[in-house]
Amino acid sequence: MTDDVMTISEMCAAFEVTPRTLRFYESKELLSPIRKGQKRLFTRRDRARLTLILRGKRFGFSLEDIRQLLDLYHLGDQQRTQMQRTLAVARERLEEMRRKHAELETAIEELSQQISTGEQALARTAADEPEA
Repeated sequence: MTDDVMTISEMCAAFEVTPRTLRFYESKELLSPIRKGQKRLFTRRDRARLTLILRGKRFGFSLEDIRQLLDLYHLGDQQRTQMQRTLAVARERLEEMRRKHAELETAIEELSQQISTGEQALARTAADEPEA
C-alpha cells in the first residue's frame, strides 16, 4: 500500500484495533474508507479521524460527542467552532473524571479501613484461641 491509503489489516496493526472495531466506526459514520469491492481502503483522513476517535474514547467521550466534534471540522472557520466545542466537552469530562476520582479515593480509604478492622478482629480471635 502507498502512504495515502491503508488496508483494514494495516489499520488494525497500526492502531491496535480489530477489524470489527473499524467496521463499527464505519457503520456509525465516523470513518468513511474507500470501497473497492469487498476491500476497504483507509485514507489519511480516516487515520486522523481514528486517532481522534481513540483518544476521545480513552478520555471517556461518547461516540455521539466524538461524531459531533468531528463533523465540525468542515465549517470553514479554521476549526474555531470545533476547538471551542472540543474544549467545552473536555472540561465537562475532566470535571466528571475528577468527581469519580474523589469518589474512588473515598471508597479506597473506606475499604482499607474495613480491611484493617477485619485483620485486627481476626488477630484477636487467633489470640483468644486455646492452643491445642
